[in-house]
Amino acid sequence: MDKKTDEKKLLNEAKEARKNAYVPFSGFTVGAALLTKSGKIYRGCNIESSVMSPSLCAERVALAKAISEGEKDFVAIAIAGALEGETSKEPCYPCGVCRQTLSEHVKLSAFTVITEENGKEITCTLEDLLPNAFIFEK
Repeated sequence: MDKKTDEKKLLNEAKEARKNAYVPFSGFTVGAALLTKSGKIYRGCNIESSVMSPSLCAERVALAKAISEGEKDFVAIAIAGALEGETSKEPCYPCGVCRQTLSEHVKLSAFTVITEENGKEITCTLEDLLPNAFIFEK
């Protein structure tokens, strides 16, 4: 990744994905853009359900789309979230379920997570967000 340019592009893709969020209960829209090793970007948005447990996070939607298309190598994910009609002011990091789900498909220390605070990109690794991840090995 050409750091700054690609981070900003990926974050813009996440903001575009956010526009499709279905959030009749929380009003909190989230968009994600998942970058594959081959350079393809998969977008996802959060999709709520009235009974909450079947609700889908943007990150897992993007991951499911990519995996269902045969992708297996992931480099980074950008996440943008805010209340409907507002811009991102606070960082929007993946929830615990998304952190664990992503950890099962990436190399923790090499996978970049991008979000923003007041218009400034923030990056870290998934390992920073999920130290001592549960890894199941057969």
